[in-house]
Amino acid sequence: MQRNATTRYPILLVHGLFGFDRIGRFELFHDVKQALREAGGQVFVPQLSATHDNEVRGQQLMLQIERVLQGTGAGAGKVNLIGHSQGALACRYAAALMPKNVASVTSVSGPNHGSELADALRMALIPGRLPEQVAEQIATRIADFLSLLSGQPALPRNAVAALNALTTAGVGEFNSKYPQGLPAIWGGHGAERVNDVRYYSWSGTLQDDWLQTLDPVHAICRAMSEHFVVDAGQNDGFVGRYSSHLGTVIRSDYPFDHLASLRRPDGPRKPGLDPVELYVEHAIRLKAAQL
Repeated sequence: MQRNATTRYPILLVHGLFGFDRIGRFELFHDVKQALREAGGQVFVPQLSATHDNEVRGQQLMLQIERVLQGTGAGAGKVNLIGHSQGALACRYAAALMPKNVASVTSVSGPNHGSELADALRMALIPGRLPEQVAEQIATRIADFLSLLSGQPALPRNAVAALNALTTAGVGEFNSKYPQGLPAIWGGHGAERVNDVRYYSWSGTLQDDWLQTLDPVHAICRAMSEHFVVDAGQNDGFVGRYSSHLGTVIRSDYPFDHLASLRRPDGPRKPGLDPVELYVEHAIRLKAAQL
């Protein structure tokens, strides 16, 4: 039976670092967007800078929220924001500055307390010297190439600013200005509602599951997980389990790596653990909350 996930307000799926809407026939949020629309949802995918800090990307998101509201005739209405990875921080920024236009913020694998992987990369790059310059050039070229293929507008890009913004220190500074929905204790839940905006989160961890090993992307996440200390053994390869907590924590130990939390992995998977299905279930949750 077809389920009804027609939320009161439109849903915006917000990508993270190096993210994009579409390259050729490939859409980053393809499975998620399709599943939500089939369930009756009104869904949009904003275009943000592939690499930049959280506040710049948040400002870009605010402009696109206004465009969605104008385009849908909602006027002074609201939207539901679902951000993957760094996209969650852009969502939090927008909700903090324009709460009257945001019904909910949902963080999916978001580095809400920073990423230990970003810390390791930052330590490996000496500011102002050759390694940092080389890394910046490589990251910028990757972002430029993805933007060219995806046909994105010429949005500003800054790879070093993105890296700094994702470290624990960078996100800590961000959190001091925009603390809405953050847990008071490490590993806890945050406030469910702040300024009439609902906050939710979910994420996954790398687990000893032979089904995951069949996904080639998983190997990259497994290699990256070696850089974690605080959340060693409790991370998705890019973000620590407890660093992802925000608002009502739906669950933070799904058997998904960082990228699997927004797509259906290639190959077999366990019944009942479809990551795309989580978005539909969440839309039904938002609908029940009259959001």
